[in-house]
Parts: sequence; C-alpha cells; structure tokens
Amino acid sequence: MKNVFKVALVAAGIFTFTQSQAKMQQDSSLGHKISHTAKKVGHATAHAAASGASAIVDKKYDGKCGPHGETVYINDQSHYYYISKKGHRVFLKKSQLMDKPM
Repeated sequence: MKNVFKVALVAAGIFTFTQSQAKMQQDSSLGHKISHTAKKVGHATAHAAASGASAIVDKKYDGKCGPHGETVYINDQSHYYYISKKGHRVFLKKSQLMDKPM
C-alpha cells in the first residue's frame, strides 16, 4: 500500500510540474512578442516625431544624403545630421555626406 501511494504521489508531482512548465513557456513567448511589437511601434513613433520636428525647425540639405539614403538636415549650429530608425539624431562630418542619387 505504501509503494502504491509513493508511486501515485511521484506521478502526480511530475504531471503537475510538466503542466506548470508548459504554461510558463507559452506566456513568456507571448510576452516577448508583445514587447517586441511595442518596441517597434515606439521606434516608428519616435522616428515620425523627430522627422517632423526636424523638417519644420531645421534646413534640408538638398544635394546630399546619409549613409543609407536618409535625408540630411542642418541645424542652427551648422551641424549635419539624419534621423535614425529609432528616432535619434545621428550627426555626420561633412566628409561622411554622400551625393544624392538622381
């Protein structure tokens, strides 16, 4: 009787452990997808806001572009920069500017 009880207790413990592990794995992958999507939306929003503000406040440099074809702006201190995908200003030297393709 004691052996049957021990076997049943061990089986129930293993079953409970595997069920709890399976649930945690599903939740963590769903949480990862949500956080990844939230970061993407945040970066897109920051990029749109920074590009809009730069287009209004600073001058565009018409004949040149950034390393990957980005629009280059000139601020009031005559510094050249472009807006990254994350919405940050990336300052460039004049030697780093490229001619805009026609």
